[in-house]
Amino acid sequence: MPGVLAIAVITALTSFALPARLRSQQPTLFRGHVDLVNVGVTVADKKRRLVTDLDASDFAVYEDGRLQTIFAFARGEQAGPPLHVGVLLDVSGSQETDLPFTQTAAIRFQTMLTDAVDMTFIDFADDVRASRFPRSDLAQLTQRVRELRAGGGTALYDAIGVYLDGAAVQDGRKVMVLYTDGGDTKSRLDLDELMKLLKASDVTVYAIGALRNQPPFAQAAPRAILSDIAEATGGAAFFPGSAKDLDRIYEQVLGEVRAQYTIGYLSANEKTDGAWRKLEVKITRPDSKNLRIRARKGYFAPSKG
Repeated sequence: MPGVLAIAVITALTSFALPARLRSQQPTLFRGHVDLVNVGVTVADKKRRLVTDLDASDFAVYEDGRLQTIFAFARGEQAGPPLHVGVLLDVSGSQETDLPFTQTAAIRFQTMLTDAVDMTFIDFADDVRASRFPRSDLAQLTQRVRELRAGGGTALYDAIGVYLDGAAVQDGRKVMVLYTDGGDTKSRLDLDELMKLLKASDVTVYAIGALRNQPPFAQAAPRAILSDIAEATGGAAFFPGSAKDLDRIYEQVLGEVRAQYTIGYLSANEKTDGAWRKLEVKITRPDSKNLRIRARKGYFAPSKG
């Protein structure tokens, strides 16, 4: 699995251009190739309704407790950084019963997300198979999904690692949707290594746990793993009670992707020590106590090596 063996620690800095004249102006949309820390933020009210009308002035970003200056800002529906999407589908033997429905759901998801510039599709069992499709080739992706058959073990961590490895060279927003039962029987990566890669990336992960066919006592561990994987990136994990719940979940994921804010700032910490930096995003407007924020918890600083 060359993609996994080639994985390096991925820096959380994403490249956009920041013209010098913007340093004294209000936050603008994302452009070009200056290193910004790129943070995807989802905001909802107490009833879990997405909030989509906030501006840059409504946010404050703290790195290791120090207030940062926001240089770039975009709402999901604005012309912000390009959107790259990854769909990871577990086709191991344990998924045989649900595979026909998940194939249909994956096809529907990729056809509905019309604002993505490309889609990386990865199916995994004993091995990991990855391809990236531009929007013009989505018919080919649909055919590939339809031809999948279930069988074998589960290289879950390797599959995520392969996606992160490819996403590291993409500029813009990156969203990954993962469908699996959370078990791993074949990966070379272990969970600790995977979590470091996730924390170092700027990918937002939505995990959908297919656990309904497992006995209750066996569900706790995969639930915790999938929740940790998603929450480390500012994403979320879902655990449908039946296959028909997937439609509702995909609709929710689509809604969150389109409502996500993108905030870019240049870190005031110029050290290149590879250390973990804690991020905290707050809302400054008066009704902030009624709002809930979801964003990644931090990133690893760039390293000299």
